Amino acid sequence: MRHMEQDTQNAGLRFRKMHGLGNDFVIIDARGGTNPVTAALARAVGDRHLGVGFDQLAVILDSDRAAARLQFWNSDGSLSAACGNATRCIASLLLEERGTKSLTLETDRGLLACEDAGDGLYRVNMGAPHLDWHDIPLSHQVDELHLPIEGNPAATGMGNPHCTFFVEDAESVALEELGPQYECHPLFPERTNVEFVQVLNDHEIRLRVWERGAGVTMASGSCSCAAVVAAARRGLTGRKVLVHLDGGQLEIDWRSDGVWMTGPVARVFEGVLDDSLLSGAK
Repeated sequence: MRHMEQDTQNAGLRFRKMHGLGNDFVIIDARGGTNPVTAALARAVGDRHLGVGFDQLAVILDSDRAAARLQFWNSDGSLSAACGNATRCIASLLLEERGTKSLTLETDRGLLACEDAGDGLYRVNMGAPHLDWHDIPLSHQVDELHLPIEGNPAATGMGNPHCTFFVEDAESVALEELGPQYECHPLFPERTNVEFVQVLNDHEIRLRVWERGAGVTMASGSCSCAAVVAAARRGLTGRKVLVHLDGGQLEIDWRSDGVWMTGPVARVFEGVLDDSLLSGAK
């Protein structure tokens, strides 16, 4: 992977488009320079009609603690501390760049171990889940495993907050109606991701996702991790679970050292953000 520096012949900012199971990202490599991304730029690039479109934008930055530091933006211009599928996508690029099978990436979630799992799959340790109300965070102390919200959801922190509902039929959930309603529930002071889980058996679940700041997405790594943690804590599944999302499958393994996520990545294209878009987003 070469650094995606500013194009010298065509003014603008280089970027790469990737996705993990349809959970799509714009990736900007800002190593060796200044971070060009602001909330306004994230919103402009994230617009699927007037920009490029993405679920999250990831910036690769220099780090003195790891192979690189990652910063994540949602399409509404808000920041997120964690994005599992984007982390896997960037890990695949940097592993190839370095010619190694493992590396560590720095995020606001902490230092995340990443591995080439073979056969086009990549694995990342998303860290230990946050299970205490204050760390998730919630607005006040409640039973995190049985929230006082209609539908009896569970709350989990994976560097970002999650509200997980268990349903009989995930396909019938009115995701676009219920997602924004619960994203902004007052029990979640920083808003929340919302997941609807149908337990298929003790090692498989069907998951549909509403991501905080992005809306309906075809997949989500951190949501998959949170869903499996909640299901395992309730005794509905084991700790190693195959998650069936709209865009495909992720394997989640809640181990003693953290929640490991394994799945494929896809490279779509590279491009250059035009100066007119950049100047209009200042």
